[in-house]
Amino acid sequence: MSTMIDAHSARPATTLEIWRRRVLIGIVVGYMALLILAPIGALIAGAFAEGIGAMFGALSDPDVLSAFWRTLLIAGIVIVVHVICGTAVAWVLVRHRFPGRRLLNALIDLPFAVSPVIAGLMLILLFGRRGLFAPLIETTGIQIAFALPGMIIATLFVTLPFMVRELMPVLEAFGIEQEQAAATLGASGWQSFRLVTFPALRWGFIYGLTLTFARALGEFGAVLVVSGGVQGRTETATMYVFRALDERQYTGAYSAALVLGLFSLLLVLGAELLRRRER
Repeated sequence: MSTMIDAHSARPATTLEIWRRRVLIGIVVGYMALLILAPIGALIAGAFAEGIGAMFGALSDPDVLSAFWRTLLIAGIVIVVHVICGTAVAWVLVRHRFPGRRLLNALIDLPFAVSPVIAGLMLILLFGRRGLFAPLIETTGIQIAFALPGMIIATLFVTLPFMVRELMPVLEAFGIEQEQAAATLGASGWQSFRLVTFPALRWGFIYGLTLTFARALGEFGAVLVVSGGVQGRTETATMYVFRALDERQYTGAYSAALVLGLFSLLLVLGAELLRRRER
């Protein structure tokens, strides 16, 4: 058996320390397996319970395809908006000092604290038939509540912190010295951002995009409240899973949930793999 080394003192570990470390690692692995691997294993077992043909048959249902397409469309739009607006928010909060900055910074985390159901209800109070913006909606004829725009706004709200919170620490650590040096060499603001700042932010972007996309794929409460979850019209993949379970269409529910879970897992693992290659 190879000799284990204490990481702090660089001396050979005692038998008690070795077993203490093994027990700690075992607890951590067991905890992660219980929370992550066991549910994924249960989903796989449920999806394949009636055979692979039944699973693919359930996934090719028009309602399932429509729900997945709507989910990906919303997630794609949210990504584009947060890349632009989330970057701007992070930049302003890090680079500028102004009255109310701390309050604005604290409000970024509000979606973490507020239930998605309450977020959806707030949007109904704003954009519903008797909402604050009802006269404007009637004038323009653009329906927001119980339609795709409301679902996009709800998803934008619940995913707001991810891009901002990933970029802010990177911007703070990067500082402004290199940007100032580029400016003294005649670089414009855009050239400085594209050639100097953006390369330093790329891992913040990648993680922000990954977490935002994964969260958008899995959003349920806010989107359900603001859209009503109308089958074939405003139903997303998570809402389909909920409806399928309620109607005891277990193969369809498990299969759709498995696809969503694996997609999110691949996103996170892909981001981690890219970071390891970079190192």
